[in-house]
Amino acid sequence: MFSIPGIESPLHLREAVSADLPRLAALINTAFSIESFIGGTRTDDENLAEQMEKGSILFAEDGAGRPLASVYVERRGMRGYMGMLAVDPAHQGKGLAHRMVETAEERFRQQGCEAVDIVVLNLRSELLPIYRRFGYVETGTEAFHSPRPLRPGVECHCIVMSKQL
Repeated sequence: MFSIPGIESPLHLREAVSADLPRLAALINTAFSIESFIGGTRTDDENLAEQMEKGSILFAEDGAGRPLASVYVERRGMRGYMGMLAVDPAHQGKGLAHRMVETAEERFRQQGCEAVDIVVLNLRSELLPIYRRFGYVETGTEAFHSPRPLRPGVECHCIVMSKQL
């Protein structure tokens, strides 16, 4: 349990289970609705279930059980991968993203990971300074393979960012 200024009830941080998938998909799709360059929604229950077979989804919920933030975490050898960090737009700017990143990084440290990798879409350049403040640096690029179609005329690639633990 932890507190975030501006949020009345204490928050609970836990690992998602399959019963959480509909609420998590709704949270993630709301948080990523800004990505209008991708057709459709960001994720669904099936996609999240597939991810949970490889890694875990950590999420913070308020006292009423409403999910406010989530992040996907996966150990890949001696490195951790963190992705799909989502914060309910009504609660952005309150430190939830920072708390989720810290929690993911601590989990990777406990698993013996030496570093964490993330990918940021080049079309979301406003995210680069945020992750830099968290200690991540650009380390390369890779192709973006979207499960959803990109809008016509849109070209997108991933910027890989990493942080030593």
